[in-house]
Amino acid sequence: MVQHKKRSGQLSRTASLEKERPFEGGTFDDLNRNIPLSEKLRSIHSILKTRIPLIDRIAVAVYDPKSDLLKTFIYSSREEHPLIHYQAKLAEAGSLRAILQSGRPRVVNDLAVFAKGEHEHTKRIAGQGFGSSYTLPIYLNGLFLGFIFFNSYRKNIFRPDTLQELDLFGHLISLMITNELSTIRMMVATIKAARHITAYRDMETGGHVERTAHYARLIAKELAPKYGFDDPYIEYLFLFSSLHDIGKIGLPDAVLKKTGKLSKEEVEIMKSHVRKGREIVDTIIEDFGLDTFQHIDMLRNIAEYHHEAVDGTGYLRGLKGEAIPIEARIITVADIFDALTSRRYYKEAWTNEEAFAALQRLAGFKLDRDCVEALARNAEAVKEIQQRFKEELLA
Repeated sequence: MVQHKKRSGQLSRTASLEKERPFEGGTFDDLNRNIPLSEKLRSIHSILKTRIPLIDRIAVAVYDPKSDLLKTFIYSSREEHPLIHYQAKLAEAGSLRAILQSGRPRVVNDLAVFAKGEHEHTKRIAGQGFGSSYTLPIYLNGLFLGFIFFNSYRKNIFRPDTLQELDLFGHLISLMITNELSTIRMMVATIKAARHITAYRDMETGGHVERTAHYARLIAKELAPKYGFDDPYIEYLFLFSSLHDIGKIGLPDAVLKKTGKLSKEEVEIMKSHVRKGREIVDTIIEDFGLDTFQHIDMLRNIAEYHHEAVDGTGYLRGLKGEAIPIEARIITVADIFDALTSRRYYKEAWTNEEAFAALQRLAGFKLDRDCVEALARNAEAVKEIQQRFKEELLA
């Protein structure tokens, strides 16, 4: 079981150690090793620096078409990164949108042209002191997945001969990213398709699944400095969170669709969906060959532990406090908040204020207090998510 412990003081120490550490050499063999994508990117960067020494940073941002969000994902430099846990709507990023419209990479040999830019990401990149950049879009079968950014502290380094070599490395990075993300997304899509079928059985909506995933991302971003979550962790949490109730596929209609009070035996059957969810997830991970993927245990934890309570009264294991993986504690809060604020055939939707108040009453003994407070601090972002993924009652 993978757990993320609180690491408040550890983060700054780790950052300073990484800053002092020399840029380690890498080989193409690293791409076949079972190491995180960020480490593979650092290996590629170290090889690239032997050919083009003035490339100081490579970064990747991934795109979510449903929300139009471009999100920071991984980067290669050991120094402090100007953009982590950051997202922006592509529709509001004119210069990046122009790259997609042209269908060509973009060269900016003097980033001073963006000196008057108002976007937060433009200001942060300028504040870091980068002088030039080269940006390539990532595609998979014609679908846009994100961007690769090559940055240098020097100006005017991206000459035609440099660009030829960068294109090769850019395509290598693109293949590395699409290989991992497309496999994960295909698995998630497969499970969600099966889950969508069950949605017609248990009256759960597609909007609930999307909102819960976005609420979970909000909570994780808010807690990132305290718990040490990196961007890949947050992205995989976002991808996996919509699968928390996959075990309901294995429940009988007599229990799943019952409108009256469940009997004792039926309650136990309903509770079994977390065990069934873990079994389904284990089978799919084995079938897709994903056991070595970074953060894959997160999916197992979400499916199995999202009904645990911090006071130990949850099910099925009766885990307490930090013995419950943090990703499961996050999903629990996101799931309950959306259940409260959604209309169902047996109840009206609560207001956000009523739902936040209910979560606060449960914080510290049923729900993780950090997770509750993190969601409450993002009330405006919650409203935006609700507007984008409106409720569509299936029954």
